[in-house]
Amino acid sequence: MATQCDIAVRFHAPPTDLARFFTTFYRVEITVAQGARVADALQPEWGNLRFFRGDLPVSRSVSGDEVGDTDFVATGPSTSLLEFTLGNTRIWGVGLLPLGWSTFIASPADQLANRVFDGRAEPACAPFVPLADELTGSAERESREYDRLVAFFRHEAPRHGPEDPRIPAIHAMLLEEDLPDVATLAGRAELNQRTLERISRRAFGFSPKLLLRRQRFMRSLAAFMVQPDARWSGSIDTRYCDQSHFVRDCHAFLGMAPSEYAAMEHPVMASFLRERLRLHGSPVQTLDSPGRG
Repeated sequence: MATQCDIAVRFHAPPTDLARFFTTFYRVEITVAQGARVADALQPEWGNLRFFRGDLPVSRSVSGDEVGDTDFVATGPSTSLLEFTLGNTRIWGVGLLPLGWSTFIASPADQLANRVFDGRAEPACAPFVPLADELTGSAERESREYDRLVAFFRHEAPRHGPEDPRIPAIHAMLLEEDLPDVATLAGRAELNQRTLERISRRAFGFSPKLLLRRQRFMRSLAAFMVQPDARWSGSIDTRYCDQSHFVRDCHAFLGMAPSEYAAMEHPVMASFLRERLRLHGSPVQTLDSPGRG
């Protein structure tokens, strides 16, 4: 199986009126040797809609889902790796912030968390099938297809109820590196912990405690991934008590020890993260601030 690929990627910031809903719209073209496929794994992230042309991916989640033979792959917010293989393909991706999920996805986030779906078959994704029919991922059509994405989410995609301003407020607090615990988060948000828990599961997919752990871990993982010669010791977030604390989280979120993950090849994700940092200013979705576009 091929372990090397070429990646051409363009990140498009959503327009101002949609920035509170999305991380980015992005077009990716992946090229591998003719007839070959490359294997990698998506890291923990927010929900995504991905539309493919070319060789279609096969994706496997820790929840036991296996999805292949579809040009529309949807994922819920995750706290684990999502393994995939793919060949020569073009992709349009739509990254959903928590407010975007609660606005455009009919199902609560915790019901689809750590899952991957055939977007054409999952009822919650039915409104987006027209995009799967239309988007080609062609470089020549990139500007027009970006405009199509904007028009679709601005005018056509159904919205589910009024926006909850507490969601982006909680999201912004989750990004603060010195936020110590759920009690502090609840106090800052002026919510009791039961209400915070309910909002968190509905819009973010997980409990506030797990989200805080994921943010701390993803700061560490991103720092490691964007430096080709990085060592874990220089990447570990300052909120970890010690290295063993970080190792436990690595097992929880990646299913393996840091040394095992470092020994793996990441032909797609390592390149994608570095380009995302260079072009967008943030290496991973989970470190994007709400409404940064």
